[in-house]
Amino acid sequence: MSEHDHSKMGKGDADEMNIPAMDHSKMQMQGNDGMSGMAHGAMDLSAATRATSAQKFAWAFLSLVLLAAGLILSATLVNLNLSARDVGGAIMPPGMIMLRDTPGKAMLDMAAVDPRDVSYTAPANAKGDNELRPRVENDVKVFDLTASVIKWNILPYEQVMGYAFNEQIPGPRIRITEGDRVRINVTNNLPESTTVHWHGLILPNNMDGPAEITQEPIASEQTFTYEFTPQQAGTYFYHTHDHVDRQQALGLYGALIIDPKAPQNIPAYDLEYTIQLQEWLEREGYTFPAMLMEGGLPNFFTINGKAYPSTDTVSMMVGQKIRIRFIGSNNNFIHPMHIHGGPFTIVATDGNVVPESARIEKDTVNVGPGERYDVIWTAREPGKWLLHCHIPHHTTNNNVEVEGAGGLTMVINVAP
Repeated sequence: MSEHDHSKMGKGDADEMNIPAMDHSKMQMQGNDGMSGMAHGAMDLSAATRATSAQKFAWAFLSLVLLAAGLILSATLVNLNLSARDVGGAIMPPGMIMLRDTPGKAMLDMAAVDPRDVSYTAPANAKGDNELRPRVENDVKVFDLTASVIKWNILPYEQVMGYAFNEQIPGPRIRITEGDRVRINVTNNLPESTTVHWHGLILPNNMDGPAEITQEPIASEQTFTYEFTPQQAGTYFYHTHDHVDRQQALGLYGALIIDPKAPQNIPAYDLEYTIQLQEWLEREGYTFPAMLMEGGLPNFFTINGKAYPSTDTVSMMVGQKIRIRFIGSNNNFIHPMHIHGGPFTIVATDGNVVPESARIEKDTVNVGPGERYDVIWTAREPGKWLLHCHIPHHTTNNNVEVEGAGGLTMVINVAP
């Protein structure tokens, strides 16, 4: 018989099959008693697990203790006085040691360039240090400089976000003659204030450039005019003097060459080349101002805004002489600059001509931040002669040699 047929069985059918008849009334009572028992059991279990007042107090007290411990631990590790407004979502260099007393302003100076501030992307083959031609107004040579944030290739495959004058790194070369009256209009399109210092020049104090000391900083979207008449000649340079640790490290500098009004006692030469040094920190697509701090050390190095093998090659003939103007436009390291193929003569330092009796020959000169050395090198033998920093790490690109070198390296190609 199928199970569906059981529902159709009567009492007689059950008797015939010797199946005891079910007493549904008893069955119902047993079911009720069972349910009743289960209900009573559940009530007893709930009562057994209900928290007492003492237990609730203990848990509340323990929670408060743990919360206080968490706050104390956080306060020993980070500065809880800083807010998002203080640091502006700054991205810090990987490995940078940030102590609990690091000020928000310091973090902003060390932070990555914000990609949203970039206003221009230079072509990958763009060159810096292009000479800026003035316009003449009432016998005054007028130059216009604009500071902004750009993307700049230091190698074909390596791009940094930098601070630039006139959308180039280094900024444009200003070349004038001793005694010229010059007027330089500086417009600030950076996300913070800036100024310009004319490094090494004797000027009226209010034209010297240090922010908050000799002038109010140039606010964003504002212009300040510098005007002076230099009475010196030689190799100089200009650079930011506000947020210098950040802005100069990111490229805000340029060469200032002042030709003498009368011939100087310097040996004759056939050509000249200006070298501006810089250190860069680029990690994971972000550019940070390189500095001598853990986490802030540079991994790229440039001559005139390019790393070898993208640096210039200078072509010469045997017997020719070249005047090389070294400018320590970098912020941090002393770079021992060395030339292969024979010694050079140091003819000027920091814009001052070295007396003939004091001149020395060397093949390596230590160029520190802010220093300038003018040297004259003679092409003695044909071939490819290296000019480079003698700190090996500074002649690599992210610690890798490319085509035999990298970073602060360039070639002087001497033909017979």
